[in-house]
Amino acid sequence: MRSFDIPEFYRSPIIARVKARRKALDPRKQDFTPSDLDFGSVRVRLARHFGFCFGVENAIEISYKAVDENPGKRIFLLSQMIHNPEVNADLESRGVRFLHDTLGKELVPLDTLGADDVVIVPAFGATVELERRLTDLGVDVQKYNTTCPFVEKVWKRSAQLGGQEFAVIIHGKPQHEETRATFSHAAETGHALVVKNAEETEFLASWMEGEREDVAGFWARFEGRTTEGFDPRQHLRRVGVVNQTTMLASDTQAIADRIKQAVDADPEGQFANTRDTLCYATNDNQSATQGALFAGGADVALVVGGYNSSNTSHLVELCEEKMPTFFVRNELEWKEDGVHHFDMHTGQIAVTPQPLPAAGADGGAPTVLITSGASCPDASVERVLHRVLAHYGGRDVESVLTEFERTHA
Repeated sequence: MRSFDIPEFYRSPIIARVKARRKALDPRKQDFTPSDLDFGSVRVRLARHFGFCFGVENAIEISYKAVDENPGKRIFLLSQMIHNPEVNADLESRGVRFLHDTLGKELVPLDTLGADDVVIVPAFGATVELERRLTDLGVDVQKYNTTCPFVEKVWKRSAQLGGQEFAVIIHGKPQHEETRATFSHAAETGHALVVKNAEETEFLASWMEGEREDVAGFWARFEGRTTEGFDPRQHLRRVGVVNQTTMLASDTQAIADRIKQAVDADPEGQFANTRDTLCYATNDNQSATQGALFAGGADVALVVGGYNSSNTSHLVELCEEKMPTFFVRNELEWKEDGVHHFDMHTGQIAVTPQPLPAAGADGGAPTVLITSGASCPDASVERVLHRVLAHYGGRDVESVLTEFERTHA
């Protein structure tokens, strides 16, 4: 896999050494057990995979290239390039402005743009309608298009399904930039419907298995989530399922399985296999988190990343099932009154005076699991790691890394 030219301040010397040793021993990424760093007073358990994925590094490289190549020009991002506050803030500090917020609200009037302006398409991609509007204004939307290749893969599969008269059911968050873009591309060739979770899927599948006469009930649940002209009685007989690539792969598979069950019950039904559209990086990070949980778990988990990051939130969900979990943006969340962390259940910032346990469940040194989402710089994880070490003390980092490399030879 190619390497990308991203700013050095996003990298971590500590994390890089751990990842390099694991990659040398397991280049095919078959081993999802965690990496343990024993500092004596605390064991830091790092998930096997975390941090920037291929698509994110590609987007960062292109975005900084756009800044370097266009001094004096107005430079815009369609919306947040990725869901990480540090990356977006640094690009803003270099003069990049956002055209929309994460929900698609216009922040800069598009009609004020012209051919001399630079527009960066974020990793989530853009809707067909928005690309056409910018092109009509003379803006080149392809020169700095950072759309993730795996998102584009979903689009291509959706287009194929539409061309074969399959409706596309998209598992995603309806207001997420990527889901909106995927929906737009799917609508180019056929019909699409967005479902956000297992509960909605069960409603949909049960409706499909019923008499299909309660059309009002269908629309009461899915109004605004379908393409124009969508007829549930007709278009839910031949379907395929794709996803917003940052969703839990296991959830998408469960949704696909339930929809297939409903389709198979219909004599006229046909279900398309779309397993090949799942994102490898999302899968790897989720499998690595599960691997850490099954390898003895930990006393507490710290999940690092942007609070509006979908893939990061799903890592939090996995950890919460097994242990106390704290979703922190970065090391700056350690404040005088405690650690500030995001509570996904309330959508609010909570404050815990001291989330790090004094001892492990066995009375010995505690184990702290640390992981992050695909949009989080390793440098942020390293700074959180230093916060943990500042609390516990213990052996110096260099000796622990040297021992890790020696024992993983």
